[in-house]
Order: sequence, then C-alpha cells, then structure tokens
Amino acid sequence: MGKIAFVFSGQGDQFPGMGKDLYEKYPAARKIYDLCDGIRPGTSVQCFHGTEDELKETKNTQPCLFAMELAAANVLMENLMEKGLAPDAAAGFSLGEVTAAVVSGAFDNETGFRLVCKRGELMQKEAEKFDTFMAAVVKLTPGQVQEVCGKYSDVYPVNFNCPGQITVSGLASQMKDFTADVRAAGGRALPLKVKGAFHSPFMKEAAEAFAGELAKAKVNKPGIPLYSNRTGEPYGDDVADLLSSQICSPVQWETIIRNMIAAGVDTFIEIGPGKTLTNMIRKISKNVKAVNVSEYLAESLAE
Repeated sequence: MGKIAFVFSGQGDQFPGMGKDLYEKYPAARKIYDLCDGIRPGTSVQCFHGTEDELKETKNTQPCLFAMELAAANVLMENLMEKGLAPDAAAGFSLGEVTAAVVSGAFDNETGFRLVCKRGELMQKEAEKFDTFMAAVVKLTPGQVQEVCGKYSDVYPVNFNCPGQITVSGLASQMKDFTADVRAAGGRALPLKVKGAFHSPFMKEAAEAFAGELAKAKVNKPGIPLYSNRTGEPYGDDVADLLSSQICSPVQWETIIRNMIAAGVDTFIEIGPGKTLTNMIRKISKNVKAVNVSEYLAESLAE
C-alpha cells in the first residue's frame, strides 16, 4: 500500500449544517467543537444552523470550516489508528493549509483556531476595502488564462487547481469584460461563493498583519510532510513566512498534488464539507484514489 495524504478544503464548500452529523456521532468531533466554542462562542451554532449568507462572510467561514475540518480529521485519525495507519503527508487549500498545519503538528489545536479566527477577520477587513470577485476559469490552459488576465490592470490568476481549471481574482468593474474575453478564448468564468479577491495583491496588508500574528505564536516543525501553497513543496523551517505570504500569493495546488504523488502518495482523503479537492485530484491523476472524508468513513464502517 502507498502513502495516505490528508488534504483540507478551502472556502467555497461551506453549507448550513456542515459537521452536525460528526458532532452527534463522534466524541472526538464534539471535543473539537467544544474547544472552538470556548474560544469563539457560537461557532458550532453557526456551523449547524447559520444561514448561507452568514457562512459566506469570511470572518465566519474560516473559523467554521476549520472547526468542521479539524473535528473530521480527529475522527478520521481515530479510525485509521484502529487499522494501524496514520497520514503520511498533509496539505490544505488556502484556509485549509492552517488546518493541515495543525494536523501535521506545526500548531496545537487552540493556537490553530485562534490564528484562523484572526486570519478570517484580517482577510474580511481587506476584502471590504475593494469591490472584487473570484471566478474559476475552465477549459483554458494556464498560458491562455495569463494572457487574458494580462489585458487587465487588476485581474490575476491566483489558484492553479488542476488541468483546465484556474481561479482568478480581480476588480468587479473588470469582471464583465474579462468574462467576455474568456468566452472568446474558448473558456468559461464561473463566479465563486467567496467575498474577496483572495491570493492576489489585494490581500497584501492582510498577509502582513497575519505575519505579525504568527510571530507571536509557538510554531513547531511539522511531524509529517506539510506541503506549501506557495511553493508546492514540503515546508522546511519557514512555516510562518509561507503561511502568511500565501494569503496574497497564488496557490500551486496542481504542483502540490503531483509532488505528493511523486513522493509515493496514492490515497488522498479530502477533509471538508464538499468534494472540490477530490474532483481536482481525480483530474490531475487517474492512478490515485481520492475520496471525501464522509465517503471514506462510510466505506470503513461498512467493512
């Protein structure tokens, strides 16, 4: 058997009620939600009963997703331990990289949650300064997307997700013309459920402020390979620098997955409320197994 990687979702997959089943079924999940509620009262209520609009607010999305992901990860790790298994590597998409850092041992649970709460606040504050958009561009190559973005002063390719899918961030005033240019080039631009031009220069001040928060935190060397959004490579001793600067830098997701596969990973378990990363990984390689945590737990319980 090859290696197992935990991959943690970013913003966009959240939905009202996420994690409620975990909370009700598993003590390991309740423990995480109770910790989060103790630091940020109402987190579990937002996850289980918040409206879609409430969960779209970045200051809410990030702590709620973190809580759900870490709760699911704890349940999953208990399940794997019973089989004598453990994750061999971890990565997270944008926000999910903070959860991955906690699971890899770079931060303890409380520090990770406090950091993600601050990250969400800082990114929302920065997003509110500008009228921006994010969209997934499909059916074009990276070169084509970069060429179309190059026609605009404030539209940037920011997430290199998988073959045929790249996310862009930019000013809302340029979205209509950009979308038309993408269509003319043979692609489509699909708006995302986020409020902010993340991973672009619009987030520079948020990244700098988050670096200040990380400077105050206790950072450990990851106990398993933790792959960086910025470089696509495993972290060294530069956790704080890479984790802060990724806020205003492109996410090299396809590179991360290809490097993990080259390192022997053949099973990817997406930890989050949806299947966005699972679908991306399946497009990157048909020779690996990629499943969502809910699917994996259901399979495991059926064995």
